[in-house]
Amino acid sequence: MAVGTARTGSGAPGGEAGAAAGGAGAPGGAGVPGGRTGGGAGTGAGGGAGATDAGADAGAGAGADTGGGAETGGSARFGGRTKGAAGAGPRVRTAPPPLTERQEARRRRILDASTRLACGGGFDAVQMREVAESSGVALGTLYRYFPSKIHLLVATMEDQLGQLHGTLRKRPPAATAPGERVAETLLRAFRTLQREPQLADAMVRALIFADRSVSAEVATVARLTRTIIVDAMTPTPAPTPTGARLCAVRVIEHTWHAALVSWLTGRSTATEATQDIRTVCTLLDPLPPADTGR
Repeated sequence: MAVGTARTGSGAPGGEAGAAAGGAGAPGGAGVPGGRTGGGAGTGAGGGAGATDAGADAGAGAGADTGGGAETGGSARFGGRTKGAAGAGPRVRTAPPPLTERQEARRRRILDASTRLACGGGFDAVQMREVAESSGVALGTLYRYFPSKIHLLVATMEDQLGQLHGTLRKRPPAATAPGERVAETLLRAFRTLQREPQLADAMVRALIFADRSVSAEVATVARLTRTIIVDAMTPTPAPTPTGARLCAVRVIEHTWHAALVSWLTGRSTATEATQDIRTVCTLLDPLPPADTGR
């Protein structure tokens, strides 16, 4: 992209938004310096044949190029990457605005559809067109919420972890020792994933395949996993771990993900994965007194 040119919206989502919403935008007029209007820019109000829930916001902010010196990736409405033109400095990720009640309900339907498809057929069964049809939204609208299948499945994992966190608050572990409490929590989640192995495989594969464009979403999954571990350590809120304790939490987090991958790929059994999780959680328990008998 030439210096001084700015582009708003990612090309793929923008094009999909215009096509699915029934009104692709016309190319920008000649002579406009450094800018062009991509397909579907601001034209999503009309819902194409068979498209549902496209609404006026289906094309807003998707796929338009304007002059100004900064590139915004993804939907401006739902938060994207913003970076300066050549030599203008590092990328800064804009914070997405809060979703309205209607948008939140639509996002909920999309995540539920992704979960159903993954449970039925794993990673390959989660196709964006099928997700759009199952959730009752236009394909372009789906791309505005989730720019790719990987974004969608990582968000699905975040959603599943959020449900686990909610369950943890309602039904905290019964053990008293921190390591035992964390092991009980993680093994509860592992048993849930064992009941839906195709969903587990789809979510974990998405994390493995995620590139830098999904780094913020992957980081959110990591933070939520760590929060679940920390919250499970004590029956009442406690200060954030530091030093060796925080290091132990990170090792538990890494081992948890590694145990899932090893089990899903057949390199270890469910029993072995369970033993690994229980063993690493003992890092949180106090060490026994040193043997002074020698």
